[in-house]
Amino acid sequence: MTIIIDAIVWIATASNWTGSGGIWVRLAQHLAVTAGVVILACLIALPTGLLIGHSRRGTVIIPLCAGAARSLPTLGLLTLCGLWVGVGITAPFLALLVLAMPPLLAGAYAGVASVDPKVVEAARAIGLSPWQILQKVEIPLAMPVIMEGIRSTILQVVATATLAAYTADAGLGRFLFTGLKTRDWPQMLAGAILVVLLALCLDALSQYLQDRYSQRRLIATR
Repeated sequence: MTIIIDAIVWIATASNWTGSGGIWVRLAQHLAVTAGVVILACLIALPTGLLIGHSRRGTVIIPLCAGAARSLPTLGLLTLCGLWVGVGITAPFLALLVLAMPPLLAGAYAGVASVDPKVVEAARAIGLSPWQILQKVEIPLAMPVIMEGIRSTILQVVATATLAAYTADAGLGRFLFTGLKTRDWPQMLAGAILVVLLALCLDALSQYLQDRYSQRRLIATR
């Protein structure tokens, strides 16, 4: 119990929020890495998943990617990337990108594949092109599943981004590594608490945006 109180005191100490290694800077770094990884992963994985779900071609890729992502040891992948590109933020960015794309790919594919075939056939019957069917029918209907995949990916990346401190002086994970190295347990626990709080805030924001989208879709269909 004492270490928890000490960790809260460490977070509440004003001097720990300022400076180049303060909480504000580490928080901004953590958010920047998370946002960069998620955005790039979305740009790569979502169009691919949508195309596979729409065409039903290359569906074997989905379980292979999902299985590979689950079996990859995160720290091992990060170490491999570090040996490949060297010390810095590039290594954790690449490792996180590899881990972030499979759930997005699977979510986009599952969302489009779950659309009722009768709806697609009806859209085709009224003369919509394949691109129009994807854009105006499949994507809107698949959006709840896609957004859930994005939400899950954000949480995964936020938690795993703590490992960015393994090869780079960046992110909230720096408090964990510094605390472990110096046996400053309050600082280490404080870093973990900050990551949890950040994940909860981002999850709440994602849920809010998802609910807002669902409400707008409901209003639009009335």
